[in-house]
Order: sequence, then structure tokens, then C-alpha cells
Amino acid sequence: MLKTVKSSSLTKEKVAIDEAEVQLEEGVTLDETIKQGVLHNDRTKLKQGLKARHIKMLTLVGVFGTGLFLSSGGTLKKTGPVGMLIAYVLVGIVVGCNQIAIAEVASFMPATGATIRHSEQFIDEAVGFTFGWISTYSSLMPGELSATAVVMTYWTDLSPAIFITIFGVLFILTNIYTIRFYGEIEYFFGWLKLALIAILIITGLVIDLGGTKQERLGFHYWRNPGPFAEYLVGGDTGKFVGFWAALSSVVYSYSGIQNIAILAGETKNSRHAIFHGAKNVFVRIILLYLITVFVLTLIVPYNDKLIATGSGNARSSPFVIAMERAGIKVLPHIVNALILTSAWSAGNLAIIEGSRNLFCLATKNQAPKIFLKTSKRGIPWVGVLFISSFLPLAYMSCSESSATVFSWFQELVSSNTLLRWILISANHIHMDRALRAQGYSRKDLPYSTTIAPYAAWFSGIMSFIFLLTGGFYNFIHGNFDIESFFSRYFIIPLAIALFTFWKLFKKTRYLRPHEVDLQSIFEDIRENPEYIPETTPLWKRLIFKKNK
Repeated sequence: MLKTVKSSSLTKEKVAIDEAEVQLEEGVTLDETIKQGVLHNDRTKLKQGLKARHIKMLTLVGVFGTGLFLSSGGTLKKTGPVGMLIAYVLVGIVVGCNQIAIAEVASFMPATGATIRHSEQFIDEAVGFTFGWISTYSSLMPGELSATAVVMTYWTDLSPAIFITIFGVLFILTNIYTIRFYGEIEYFFGWLKLALIAILIITGLVIDLGGTKQERLGFHYWRNPGPFAEYLVGGDTGKFVGFWAALSSVVYSYSGIQNIAILAGETKNSRHAIFHGAKNVFVRIILLYLITVFVLTLIVPYNDKLIATGSGNARSSPFVIAMERAGIKVLPHIVNALILTSAWSAGNLAIIEGSRNLFCLATKNQAPKIFLKTSKRGIPWVGVLFISSFLPLAYMSCSESSATVFSWFQELVSSNTLLRWILISANHIHMDRALRAQGYSRKDLPYSTTIAPYAAWFSGIMSFIFLLTGGFYNFIHGNFDIESFFSRYFIIPLAIALFTFWKLFKKTRYLRPHEVDLQSIFEDIRENPEYIPETTPLWKRLIFKKNK
């Protein structure tokens, strides 16, 4: 169980760090730095239109995307039922630990761009520049828009280009109006996702327990064809290869959950909302995600012909296969409609991430200043339109197999996700070092958890291992694939090149613990206190009504 500690009020002595110990930009005084602050543009150009309920919903259902609903069939094919469950548990623990780390850092410095700004503040400006542009590059890959075409193949043989065009327009309209409008759309989609998860779990259990025309399955598919699948090679080695090769699609399934911190600058009472939203991910993953995966492993064998063909359309979704085999006629259509809203939701988040990354980079003169332009409603519209201009890349699905293109996008996004997890951990580690070096206690943070330092190290190390070994199957004799190798490892030389370029061009330096500017962040906490009204659970409000 996580123990949450809320900080006591900071003393003036704590805040008054010697100016000489804080590394400032040349020609900028400490007073000017604090006045403009690390959150100056966030507070003056963006609108805080999101509320705690929006953030809670985004963290609750943000992890349920097309990765679980579409690519889970390929994962099951490679790993088998037990291997798949172990893979989701392993990556789920890494994700949970990562969210604990970002909960502390983002509640301490709730900046738009989150990981990018945190890297610049606590590690090195070149690190923030590197990840900022890599993350933006990843946002340009319209994997979720491609996924809408995949889902629509369940109902029609019409050209995917039609649906790519329709949903591309919807993506733009959802993001260009107000952040509040986006929040309400996602809040509605969130309830639809919860309904979808409930349908999948309940229907899966009914099928497994013999509630349809089929006989009771129980754990039959765990015994026959077996708990683990062999992949590329035979024997126990093949079982391990299948398990490890599937981690890429599992990482993709979890991608997006860490993006809620990007919206900190547009959230009311952001420190409180982001912290409590992020730290609760651990429990929610266990309660919802893993239960869904567990039920899935009970109702479809890993050697099912539709899964094995890798057709890549919605008909190869294991949930749909199980329902059709059980003679359930209408429900698969409802499930696919809800999966479609998940793709729409995830596509919205990609545009949000890319446009806010560009806004963040422009704040530090690492991108053209035009990306700082916002509408009167506080939307960085230039960034939204720039990211949206790359949506036509999804038309690649029209000339290639939509499953193949979706797989390319999936591996590109997975690599970026792992890099983000590594940096989230590194940011927390460096923040923690700076706190100790400058005489602060972890209790001085607005919010903290007792296991965060250990969670950051574990998550960072595991994510680093996943990134380096993500495409290892390309090195097995006779299985090298240039597209797969490129999409898995291109991000590493790209990161090195970007880091080296900015390091040499700007001559940035690695920040030692005593050089990290903590004072301006603590000053922002003092000058922008958050009022958190006491909330009463719904059941208490219904039972104990206040007298007028």
C-alpha cells in the first residue's frame, strides 16, 4: 500500500537558497527568474480548463486503447495464455512504478510538456531538447488513425482512405476548440471504455463458464494447446523468445498513460489532480487491465486460425473471435464500435501530446516561437495544425496491409514510450539528489510516496533493458526484417544525434545536484497555493443529506 505524505509549509529559510548555488541563465537575475518562473508561459498563455474528474478518468481508462483490443491477438499467438499474462503483469509493474515516480515530479513541477521540462530542469537542457523532438516525432506517427481503418474492416470492404479522412477531421475538430471540450469528450469516451471493459469481462466469464451454446471451458486452453507458445525456435528457448518478443506490443498497449502529466499546465489544482491521478494507476492496472487479459486467455487458444493468420483486422481481435464462436451475434458489433471510440480517444491524445511538446520546446527557444501562439481559448493552435498535417501518413494503410502499417507505427511508439519511461525515472532520481544536496527533505515536496525512490530505479532499469532488447528477434538466424529493425532501434541513434547537436550548439552542461534550480519551483508553490475542497463520497451524500 502506498503511503502518501503531504508536505508541511516551507520555511523562509528553506526557500532562501544562496544565489551562488543556483545555476541561472546569463544576464538573468534570481528575482527575474522567479518572477517569470519555470511555469510562466503555462500560467499566462494556457487555460486551466481540465478538472480533477477529467484527470481521474484519463488515468483510469487512458491505458485501455487499441493495443489491448487489436494487438492482443498477436501477443497471445507469440506467448500463449500464461506467457501473455506474465508479460502484462511484468510491464504493468514497470508502468505502475513509473507512474509513482512521475506523480511526485509532476506534482512538484506541473509544467506543460512534463518529462521534457523536467529533464531540462533537473538533468541537462540537451536531454529535454532531445526527448522533446523525439516525442514530437513519435506524435507524428498516426498509429491510432490507422487503427480506425483496421476496426472499420469489420463492417465494410470500403477503402480505408474514406475512414482515415473522416476520423482525421474528427481528431482535428476535437482538439482545436477548447481544452475543456477535449476533456468532456474524453470523459464521455472514458465511460464508454469502462462499459466496454465490463462487457468484455462479464461476457468472457459467461463464455468460459459455459453460459452459451459452448461447453464449459475453464482453464482448458491453458492445458491444450498449452500455457506457453513457441516462437521462431522450438523448445523452452522458443517459449522465452515468444514471451520477450511480445513485450513490444505489451508496451504499446500501456503507452499513453503517462501523458496525463503533459496536461498539468491546463489543469485546475494541477499538483493535487496529477499526483492523485497518477499514483492510483498501479491499483487500477491490477484491478481492470490484468483481469481483462486474464479472462482473454481463458476463452481463445493461441493457435486459433484467425489469430494465426495475422489478418490484422477487427475480426482477428480475440474478444470478437470468442463472441462469434459462442454464437453471440450483436455484441461483437457493439464491442467494435466501442473499440473505435478508443482509437479516436488515443488519436486525440497523440495530437495533444505533440502540440504541447512543441509549445514546451518553444518556451525554451528549442522550437520556433510561432508554436507559442495560442487562441483566445488557450489552445496552441499552431502546434495542433502542425501535428495534424502529418495525419495523411495513415494513408499508407491503403497501399500496404493495414496490419503491417499498424505494426510499424506500434513499434515506433513503443520505442518512444520506453525512452519516456527511462527519462521519467531519471528525472525523479535527479530531483531526489538535488533535494538532498540542497538540504531539503522529501517531506518538503507537495506530495510524496515512501516507495517512489525505489520505484524510479526499478522502472528505469527495466525500461532500459526493454529498449535495448526490443528487437532481438531480428538477430535470430533467418528472421531479420529491415522494417522491424528500423522501427525498433532508429530512436537510439536519433537520440544520440539530437543530444550531441544541442550539446555542441548550445554548450549546455550537465547539472550537478547543487546547481539545480529548486528555489523557483518552491517559490511557485508558495505563490500559487491550491485550494482543494473537501469531497464527500457519493454514498454518503445520498444517505446523509444536509438540512437546508
